[in-house]
Amino acid sequence: MKKERKIVTKTAPKREIDMLFAEYAASRQHPSNRLIHWVCIPLIIFSILGLAWSVPFPHLEFLGKYNGFLNWASFLIAFSGYYYYRLSPVLSYMMLLLVFALSLIVVQFEKWALTGGPALWLVCLVVLLFASGGLFIGQKIEGKKTSVLSSVKSVLIGPIWLLEIFSIKIGLKRH
Repeated sequence: MKKERKIVTKTAPKREIDMLFAEYAASRQHPSNRLIHWVCIPLIIFSILGLAWSVPFPHLEFLGKYNGFLNWASFLIAFSGYYYYRLSPVLSYMMLLLVFALSLIVVQFEKWALTGGPALWLVCLVVLLFASGGLFIGQKIEGKKTSVLSSVKSVLIGPIWLLEIFSIKIGLKRH
């Protein structure tokens, strides 16, 4: 009697980021929904950043002349940056560049508000509602329902999923 030998091949364990991207992409297959994501996700990042920026931050004596440079958005950027860095350092750096660019836009809206324009929080709230509505339409086009908990996770994964697609298109290695 001959014994059969099993050939065992080791496959690399799936990383957390790959599983998150696979789960996220599964309900974003329709081309129209993907296009909506390319527009609405950056708008949502901008609006969340601007809303956090708008919340009054206490005056801290030890900061001295740098008091105006720290706000609640700083903490949001730090915590999300750490989360993204754990998933993919390259994508976290890309995300920081995107947040930096969006922060420049937030500052411009803040300056506009000081000269009589609409309040930053109001602009960001309107943008958030518009962009969330766009994603809701994309979800209807896709035909798949997502839970609220899944939507919260999507707020974090959506931006770096788009950056992943962008990095692949330009040939940038993300690992």
